[in-house]
Amino acid sequence: MIKILRRLAAAVREYKKTSVLTILFIIGEVIIECFIPFIVANLTNDIKNGCGLDVIGKSGLELVGLAVLSLTFGGLAGFTAAKASAGFAKNLRHDLFYKVQTYSFTNIDRFSSSSLVTRLTTDVANVQMSYMMIIRIAIRAPLMFVFAIIMAYIMAGALATMFVIVVPVLAFGLIMIARKAMPAFRSVFRKYDKLNESVEENVMAMRVVKGFSREQYEKDKFDKASDNIRKDFTKAERIVALIGPLMQVCLYFNMVFVLTFGSKLVITTHYIDVGQLSAMLTYGFQILISLMMISMIYVTLTMSAESARRIDEVLNEKTALGNPENPITEIPDGSISFENVEFKYSEKAEEPTLSGINISIPSGSTVGVLGVTGAGKTSLVQLIPRLYDVTGGCVKVGGNDVRDYDLETLRDGVAMVLQKNLLFSGTINENLRWGDPDATQEEIEEACRLAQAEDFILSFPDKYETQIDQGGTNVSGGQRQRLCIARALLKKPKILILDDSTSAVDTRTDALIRQGFRRYIPETTKIIIAQRIASVMDADQIIVLDHGRIKDAGTHDELMARSEAYRETYEQQIRSNAGQPDIEGEPRLRHSHRADGALKEVEDNA
Repeated sequence: MIKILRRLAAAVREYKKTSVLTILFIIGEVIIECFIPFIVANLTNDIKNGCGLDVIGKSGLELVGLAVLSLTFGGLAGFTAAKASAGFAKNLRHDLFYKVQTYSFTNIDRFSSSSLVTRLTTDVANVQMSYMMIIRIAIRAPLMFVFAIIMAYIMAGALATMFVIVVPVLAFGLIMIARKAMPAFRSVFRKYDKLNESVEENVMAMRVVKGFSREQYEKDKFDKASDNIRKDFTKAERIVALIGPLMQVCLYFNMVFVLTFGSKLVITTHYIDVGQLSAMLTYGFQILISLMMISMIYVTLTMSAESARRIDEVLNEKTALGNPENPITEIPDGSISFENVEFKYSEKAEEPTLSGINISIPSGSTVGVLGVTGAGKTSLVQLIPRLYDVTGGCVKVGGNDVRDYDLETLRDGVAMVLQKNLLFSGTINENLRWGDPDATQEEIEEACRLAQAEDFILSFPDKYETQIDQGGTNVSGGQRQRLCIARALLKKPKILILDDSTSAVDTRTDALIRQGFRRYIPETTKIIIAQRIASVMDADQIIVLDHGRIKDAGTHDELMARSEAYRETYEQQIRSNAGQPDIEGEPRLRHSHRADGALKEVEDNA
């Protein structure tokens, strides 16, 4: 736990001074509050002894001055505590977010997105509240407890020993209550992840939910997750609610004891006077309130300890990928080679996802990758920008092992367009400039023409300033894919990877996009993962994957000549596509067996 606190404390940074000022203001406030009953006690005794108005006036001014000073210290402590805790939380969120940005896919796979969101929001809020309590209440309560006992002994001597009886009883009760409540508080945060996961899935898959009329199912799932949290919180709060009655019992016992025995001492022995008796009541109240505050701090800190642990898991996660000591900062060309590559997503996996992969791809060439679902196509291309590290063999880009490159350099040189690539909230221009922040408007428009996105962009009233909703939900699948392709083209990468990224466009548009690739980025190595053979038939090399191994490789004509499975798949796709309307509403084209046939027909019609 000490290590966790040290890592979290590193987020205080520029707010150390503000935190220290809070503590100093609290010390000043506590000293004054403990001194006020002392003056009141002396004034009470003076009035009893028949003092004049001058004494009363002087003591009154002293009390007003101390009250104003105490209020000032308390107000300043509240201001600085709020500033310090909010700044601490800001830095903590910063550290968490930046840490997540360094994660490889292997690290991200360890945490669900809903869990990371909970840690960045709910858990940080809990730790922020605890930090405010630590620098304010956790300082105030113990100081008030100690100073009040000291002043009680100064005022009433042995009578203050009564607290030796009350304090242990109250402390024991508070500890037992807190220990009973903690398990329920701890379980809440794990259930928050489930709740956030339910919300996230429902929002992201809203169209699927409505398409299958599963709204009631999703409501029931949400209600169940929400009710589980309610049950745990209710259980914990019921236990914590016992603090109030326990506090009242101890408080009134203290008052009865002081009034009974104190009054007797005042009347019979004159061991103490009326002023000291009134001060004892005040100090007793301060002591018990301090103990109650300490108990609440204990409950809150114990509850926040789970949040602190969850935050520390993210901060302490070791990034699976990193730069070597002297990384290569320039990619010579877009050549790629896989040498005896083996890959597993997990060390516990019994079978590798990829095995015995040997591929040589010259710079500037176009390579198609085919295979059934689960064949390992996406896993293969994710090794190129080093989203994962190989578990055997090596992947080389530009003649160098990808592990020898600076990660930023490597990933700047590789652009990936995924089937489900996302757009971000903002304008079309803002989304496209993810590819190149400094791109001119002319470059953006040229990239959109090559990606066959210009026509539908110009059909929008605001054209390139059209607002895109989060995730690109206000454009169609084909439009979203073409915008993502244009974004990748603006990057002008050494290697361009299209992971089934034209599945939502018709074959004519698909062919026009590939034609644009040849004109716009002829020196870029292009890897196209596709389900349609028509999308890769003009490639320099086609790789057929099956169960993580290369089943065959060659040009379209070579595979048509020697691979019966490839030929049957091609002919089946041609028969099923012939004359059928495509996704965008245009008839699909018939293709000849030659790789240049489809493109020739497109070029004639373009």
